Amino acid sequence: MKRFAFVMSVAAVLGLTWMNGFAADKDKDKERDIVDTAVGAGDFKTLAAALEAADLVETLKGKGPFTVFAPTDEAFEKLPKGTLEDLLKPENKKKLAGILTYHVVSGKVMAAEVTKMKKAKTVQGTDVKIKVVDGKVMVNDAEVIKTDIACTNGVIHVIDTVIIPK
Repeated sequence: MKRFAFVMSVAAVLGLTWMNGFAADKDKDKERDIVDTAVGAGDFKTLAAALEAADLVETLKGKGPFTVFAPTDEAFEKLPKGTLEDLLKPENKKKLAGILTYHVVSGKVMAAEVTKMKKAKTVQGTDVKIKVVDGKVMVNDAEVIKTDIACTNGVIHVIDTVIIPK
């Protein structure tokens, strides 16, 4: 009963629910890797294109495990005009890869663990800050809007803003 109460309190703190088809596909996601799960959700077309442009698709289809803070298509739309187009150019491949790997943490870190963290080391090499503000989990300036989307090689937590390393 204590474990159930803990899980329920974490869910309440996060204030997050399964949306956009993730609930219906929850069991299927466990059979798909991070890339296939994100592509299948339909809200990550821009992320998929960016991963392709940065040659990171095969990496995130690899064994892992990985934790990905995945920005939605709407998150990418918040970038200043022209930023995404510029990043997708072949000559900016390294910069794009740095931004994308800043959204990835080694290991499988579920929401209950994330809420206890102050920071996390990214695959890019620097830390992201993690905090809970008014019941919302923030990764730098991005709000986590969906959690614990289990995949064969890790987990996805959906964020509402692209985070840029400093």
